[in-house]
Amino acid sequence: MPFFIVQHKHESNNCPARNPELGQMLLKHLSSARDYKVEIKSEGVIDGSHRLFLFVESESRENVENFMFPFKQFGDVEIFQASLCESVVNRGGC
Repeated sequence: MPFFIVQHKHESNNCPARNPELGQMLLKHLSSARDYKVEIKSEGVIDGSHRLFLFVESESRENVENFMFPFKQFGDVEIFQASLCESVVNRGGC
């Protein structure tokens, strides 16, 4: 299944985590990933940077775009098609 790395970043003054209601809404949305045919393999926020990274699998980029739509109201979303390191080595390069 295709693998994607997603970055969401926003300005500190537009941080949804500072608003308890928005923060809970986004956590709930993250837990609904399967409804969008997206499987989150891992996620994390770089402390103090206002950047969220998601490592996901999905049948299509469009599914990932649809899933990430709510984050666009707070800042930028970038979606990168990616490969696991083992796949890169097996195919002989990046």
